[in-house]
Amino acid sequence: MDVAPTGTGLLGIEAIEPEFAASVRAGLAQVEDALRTAVSDADPLVHSAARHLVEAGGKRFRPLLALSAAHFGNAGADAVVQAAVVAELTHLATLYHDDVMDEAPVRRGAPSANARWTNTIAILTGDYLFARASDLVADLGPDAVRLQARTFARLVTGQIRETAGPADGDDAVEFHLHVLAEKTGSLIATSARFGAMFSGCGPAITETLTAYGEEIGVAFQLSDDLLDIASTSAESGKTPGTDLREGVPTLAVLHALAGDDPGEARMRELISRPITDDDEVAEALGLLRGSPAMVSARDTLAAYAQRARDLLATLPDVPARNALESLTYYVVDRTS
Repeated sequence: MDVAPTGTGLLGIEAIEPEFAASVRAGLAQVEDALRTAVSDADPLVHSAARHLVEAGGKRFRPLLALSAAHFGNAGADAVVQAAVVAELTHLATLYHDDVMDEAPVRRGAPSANARWTNTIAILTGDYLFARASDLVADLGPDAVRLQARTFARLVTGQIRETAGPADGDDAVEFHLHVLAEKTGSLIATSARFGAMFSGCGPAITETLTAYGEEIGVAFQLSDDLLDIASTSAESGKTPGTDLREGVPTLAVLHALAGDDPGEARMRELISRPITDDDEVAEALGLLRGSPAMVSARDTLAAYAQRARDLLATLPDVPARNALESLTYYVVDRTS
């Protein structure tokens, strides 16, 4: 059995419930094996391109949520791992498309598929992974197919809205958070729902875990965005300021741009456009790190995490609940 790729972990829940963590880790190893099988193809180019991001690793956050949610029911049900694979394949497919849209040269520390091959190959590889996810979800029944289709529709709607930007009169922060719920929260919510559904949870537990998935999904994205500002490369393994270089308006940036403090004029000038100069990136990061905008963004993150905890409080007191609660603290603490 293949082990999970470097960088995949249990995101702060390892020490909370050892038996639960061991079970989830074993499930993630099964997911990893199934992912490699799902993206194998007789054509050498398709095989190489489709395995590119699988081999690059990642957090496997969506399978983690599916496997964890399943512990409120029969976690050993065969369909749970397959549903987790469907969620991860869908996520990986979106990354191929995102890299083309963003013209990203690197993904997970390796050359992106569009940089290694071409935009066309990257787009078609993403389509191939969607097809593989659709093939697998068909075995899980019509309810799963419908859920997958509706999730994909939300995800694409979020991407379209982000690309188009807010309309005149829209609140930029509210718009941004709604986009995050569609683009990121929707698939993470579905991952939790898959785990609950296929482990035999009842409707009330399933709905609660789905709602928890959306809240923690948005929180995790907000946390990632804050890390891009708050962390050093040594801490995160990534180059800080990537979003600033690409002109991506994350929550802290939106709060900063909405400010009118004359003392922050230089900061607003820098972050109002993509920054290409390394010295200016460093300057902007320094100004943002000490700004009220970062406080506001962290407050929003904490609010999402708290809502996720409030939902968990209504669930049965099983090890999975404690672990998922730990995850809500992890997403906040990692940005401190």
